[in-house]
Formats: sequence, C-alpha cells, structure tokens
Amino acid sequence: MKMRFPLFARILGWFFLNVLVLAGICALVIFLQFKGQLPPLLNDLAAQRFQGAAHAIHAEFLRAPQQDWSGILKNFSRSFAADFLLLDIHGNVVAGSTATMPDDVRKPLLDGLPPPPGRGLRPEPEEEFGPPDDGPPPPEGVEPRAFGNFVLHAKGRYWIAFRMPPLMVANIPHPVPHVLAVVSSSLTGAGFFADFKPWLIAIFGAIAVSALLWLPFVRGITQRLRQMMGATARIADGSFDVRVPRDRSDELGQLAVAINQMAERLDGFVAGQKRFLGDIAHELCSPIARLQLAVGILEQSGENHAALASVREEAQEMSALVNELLSFSKAALQRREVPLVPVELRPLVEHVIRREAQGFEDFHLEIPEQLFAMADADLLQRALANVVRNASRYAGMSGPIFVKAERTSGHVFISVADSGPGVPDDALPKLFDPFFRADASRTRETGGTGLGLSIVKTCIESCGGTVTCRNRQPTGLEVRIELRNATRA
Repeated sequence: MKMRFPLFARILGWFFLNVLVLAGICALVIFLQFKGQLPPLLNDLAAQRFQGAAHAIHAEFLRAPQQDWSGILKNFSRSFAADFLLLDIHGNVVAGSTATMPDDVRKPLLDGLPPPPGRGLRPEPEEEFGPPDDGPPPPEGVEPRAFGNFVLHAKGRYWIAFRMPPLMVANIPHPVPHVLAVVSSSLTGAGFFADFKPWLIAIFGAIAVSALLWLPFVRGITQRLRQMMGATARIADGSFDVRVPRDRSDELGQLAVAINQMAERLDGFVAGQKRFLGDIAHELCSPIARLQLAVGILEQSGENHAALASVREEAQEMSALVNELLSFSKAALQRREVPLVPVELRPLVEHVIRREAQGFEDFHLEIPEQLFAMADADLLQRALANVVRNASRYAGMSGPIFVKAERTSGHVFISVADSGPGVPDDALPKLFDPFFRADASRTRETGGTGLGLSIVKTCIESCGGTVTCRNRQPTGLEVRIELRNATRA
C-alpha cells in the first residue's frame, strides 16, 4: 500500500531536505578547499586557545621542578581531553604523555617551527612567544611562524606543535628551547583544536527560526486547502449550501471565490430541477386521476375487460411514479427548513414494519428502549419505510431481515440488513442516485422507479444525518443510517 503524506509534512520535509543539501554542499566545498585541514577562521581561534594554554603551562613550569612537569601536562590533558607533550628540539619526549611522534610527523611539524633562540637568553614569563630578534634566520624555504602545518595527520591521530620559551632542564647549564605538542584522535581535538558547538548551536538556531517563520505560512496554506477539500467533498455529496471563507487575495482566495460560485450555481440548478419535477408531478396528478375515473366508468359497461385492466395498471403505475416524484421533490426542497426534535426509534420502526412488511413476517428487531435520535419524525419514517419496503420486496424470500439500532460516541446508527443477493460492487456508489436501478432488466413487477433510495438519502440528509450501503458477507445488502444522538425532551 502506497504511503500518503499530508501536504504540510511534505512542505516541511522539502524545507529540511533543502537545508541538509545546502549543508552537505558547504561541507564538501570546505573539505575540497582546505583538504582536511581546519578553515582559517577555526585555525585562528584554535591558535588563540593553544597560545593561552601554552602561556599557562609555561608559567606552571617556571614555578615547579622538572619532575612535576608531567603531572602538570596530565592535568591539562584531563581538562582539554587531549594529550599534551613537552618535546625537545629533536622531537624526544621530555614530559607529559608517552605518545611517540611518528617520523612522518616529526620533520614537517618541527621544521615548520621557528629556530631556537640564541644561547643564554631567558625570557620572562610575560614575554610574547616567538623567535627573539637576535636569533638565526629560519631554514631556507620555511616561513617563521608559531605553528607549522597547524594539523598534521598520521596513524589515525592529529598533531599540532608550538615553540615554548627556553626552559632550564637537568644537566644543561643554560635554558634550552622546547616544543609543546598536542595530539588527539579527532580533527577537533575534543573541542580544543576547534569547538563546533557554537557553530552547531548557531546552525540549529537558524533552522529553528526559519522553521518558525515558515510554519504559519505553510499552516495557512494547508489549512485553507483542507477547508476547500472538505467543501468540495460536501458539494460532491450534494450539499450545495457549503461556503469557503474568502479572506485571501491570492490564488487561494480566487479559488475560494470560484468554489463558492460553483456551489451557488449548482444549488440553483438542482433546486430548480427538483422544483420542476415537483411541479410536473403535481400537474400530472389531475389528468391521471381523470384517466383512472374514465377507466372505472368504462369497466362498468362490461366491454373489453382485458384492455381496460391493462389501461388501469398503466394508470396505477403512472400514479405511483408521480407520487414518488412528489415525495422526492418535497423532501429535497424542504431539507433546509426542517426543525429537528428527539424521536424515539423503537415505536417508529415497529410502526414502519407493520405497514411496509407486505405479508413478510421474518423481521429481527434489535432496538433498545428509550433510544432517541435528532430527526424529523415524518421524514425518518418515510426513509425507513422505503428501506424496509425494498428489503422485503427484493430479498424477503432469501432469509430474515435484521433491523438494529445502537448509540455510539454521540451518534445513533440504524441498520437494515437482508439476506438477498446484494448488488454489484460497482453499483453501490450509485444506489442513491435518482432513477438508478442496479438491475436494468427489472420489470414493474420486480423493480420500482429508482427513486426509493434517492428519497431515503434526501430525507436522512434533511435530518442532518448520512446514509450508506454495503454488501454483506456471504450475501445480503445492508443500509446504514447515521443520526445525531438525542436525549428525551
């Protein structure tokens, strides 16, 4: 089964997909531009953090003996979640982590640093880091800078290094330069090389603000579309009094105006058609009555009894058709003027069965006492009479007819189910159309005019309810009426 997503979810989905695509393109551009290194802005921010940490570590070293330097670096390692090492100018570990610097990292990382200062110099702790003015020039082709390649990757780890001011170490009578290195298993250095949290917060904040700005716009569009969808569905069911709000000036507002105009014109057409049918049926009553009277007079003369009986049968058929047209037209034209009152169902259904059973006695009635529904008693009785008449006429010989009523969640459901052959599935949606008959070959003995269920639908909708039908399993047809629940007045 194909999954269906509402328009609201689709628009938001495309919005977030667009954001993800743009983010992926930006990430790809950054990766291709900087080839796995940090961008300059992040590089500079990390350099500032690294220099601050180097200042603090150098100050700690000046106040502590050499044997405590490893403990100082371990404290910094725990604080920044990265390994700190103190190296001599040859890349040998003097203090800190026991990590070994790979050969493919030692030369490019250390060669990128400025050369050591001149002998005998001992800068004060507050002196700015960097090569002294009287130091020898850097090697040819190497620019003097505090960092070499800021991040070097080798064997799954990332390295950065910074030249420390000269420090006094054991067995050397003068201060010697050292290198402070930091190694981490991630490019961000657990937030020390680069802290992406503020960037992620800013990105998600921008997405949230964009979503908040989009939500009212998307909700307004989808809500109006749902209103139009509901209005057109009601129009398709024959409720032409529905109207859509016209408070927009865009294309949706123009569509609302078009829907309202269509509903008004359809309402006029259908009401005119039903009024025309009623007028014609009313006008036909008089000539049919005169025809029946003339047939009765001729029958008293005692001649041509067979021909006169046929004429009388035709006149009766015409009279039944006209009466049904009058009922259909009256129910349709009065649907907006019917006051609804609580109607007790059991006595009304029992009365209908007694009048419409036509000699058929096999009814199973399951309607609780004191069950009320909001309806017009005459219209509801007319609708149930047509349903019961159809069931007993077309399926009475196939088994019992079940008439049930129950209350469920504020509504009352009435069902009339027979055990007959049912109707073809493709005919179910058309059963309530005027003059439609599921079996086109029915004669006047086996079928009516095709207005019975149309009258049922019109009467029930006039009572503010709905009516549907379905085929039962294994056989049979069920007509189900839904009305609003009511308590006894």
